[in-house]
Amino acid sequence: MEVMAKVAFGLYTLIILGGSLLAVGAKSLVRAMVGLIATLLGVAGMYMLLNSPFMAFMQILIYVGAVCVLIFFAIMLTRASPDGEEAESAPLYQNVLALLAVVVTGGVLSWLVLTRPLATTGVPVEVNIQKLGLGLLGPYGLAFELISVVLLVSMAGAVLLAWERRNGK
Repeated sequence: MEVMAKVAFGLYTLIILGGSLLAVGAKSLVRAMVGLIATLLGVAGMYMLLNSPFMAFMQILIYVGAVCVLIFFAIMLTRASPDGEEAESAPLYQNVLALLAVVVTGGVLSWLVLTRPLATTGVPVEVNIQKLGLGLLGPYGLAFELISVVLLVSMAGAVLLAWERRNGK
């Protein structure tokens, strides 16, 4: 069973890396969105490997189902040009600076992780879905309502921007 878990981990890692490269490197915003969706689905798979199906479901429901659809609507409503042309790629020096930023940040974080290992903790306490649901609907219900308000306001803002752009204001 351990071999299958390692194979699944490798597969999800490839999905996450491939999706993130597509999201960052695509010239089309729609293709970048597909890369983001693939990355988020890979993260949901990682949650499944961690034996957390509820978190995997929430990852798919909230991020893939709500946030990505919202971003997709914003892309479709606020196209930059009427003929559908996207922005040109960045100059070479900006790509080199971006790569340098990634390498430096990754190097510093890798050094910190390797030189300062965390003390291990015990096995986390399992919380059943009923207790989690009662907690989310009880003391954390306001947080979920605020998330829906944020999504609604951002969608209304995207529609307003597209409406003003189409009417020439």
